[in-house]
Amino acid sequence: MSVHLFMIEHDRGELAETSLGGLTAAKHVTDAAGAALHAVLIGEKADPIAGQLAPYGVGEVHRVHHEILSDYGPDAWASALVQLADSVGADAISATGTERGNEVMAHVGALTGEAVVANCIAVDPGADSWEMTRIRWGGSLHERARLSALRKLVTHAPHTTEASYAQKPGAAAGRVFTPELDDSHTVTMVRDRVTTAEGITLATAPVVVSGGRGVGSTEGFEALEALAAEVGGMVGCSRVVTNNGWRNHRDQVGQTGTVVAPDLYIACGISGAIQHWVGMMNAKQILAINTDKDAPMVTKATWAVIADLHEIVPAITAELQRRKG
Repeated sequence: MSVHLFMIEHDRGELAETSLGGLTAAKHVTDAAGAALHAVLIGEKADPIAGQLAPYGVGEVHRVHHEILSDYGPDAWASALVQLADSVGADAISATGTERGNEVMAHVGALTGEAVVANCIAVDPGADSWEMTRIRWGGSLHERARLSALRKLVTHAPHTTEASYAQKPGAAAGRVFTPELDDSHTVTMVRDRVTTAEGITLATAPVVVSGGRGVGSTEGFEALEALAAEVGGMVGCSRVVTNNGWRNHRDQVGQTGTVVAPDLYIACGISGAIQHWVGMMNAKQILAINTDKDAPMVTKATWAVIADLHEIVPAITAELQRRKG
């Protein structure tokens, strides 16, 4: 039986939630191809994650250990993946199409000379070639592609496949693999970290209260901050807001900012240009507050309030506070 490797993304042993959705997508591919799904955990700090993977249909977990792999480094991670794939005879390597996942797989492609098909939302594995649909131009275009290669290299678009247990759990037996690495693999490597914020981030917040041109000023975001604090969320913004200097770029949601997938996205005064939409289109529910009933964000939203956000946002906050007593 052929083997497909899937790289589990983690940060110093903390599992990236997007990896489980990618793992589920990879399981669909291996089931269709009649292949075995193997997971790869890079670095000893990731070892505790191994026990969580069997329900997703993982047949074997490869724990990659080396003193160089103390933290994230795309050169070292990619080299370890290629060496492991050669060792087990894997004919496919995949990961979730996050910034790290795409970066590592790009290095894998460079090392192997094979093409990488990134951000796939559907993969149909054939005997000789794979047909896939992938996201292009930030989600505004879906491209149909065919991949013919001895070893298929793929990333699965994040937030497009919901993580779910396999019908038949895997054994998830583990084994340690030690690659051959040296200082040449540490050209890019995380050496130190500075904590700038604690708790939830824009990317992980269950609720995002986001503002656009309609907010009008830096001061206008105070009402959005108050609402976000009331619902345990974070404040985001559109690109025009950062261009105007009202918010820092780290708060920007969109194609050139942060991609979010909250339970609720509250879009305040945001028209909904495609560059912004692709950054939040995976939100489970969308509430749009806008004076323009024909704005793209309004027409695509789950709910819409056609009114002045400077009146509506404080009113929502006040009502939440009243209900909390």
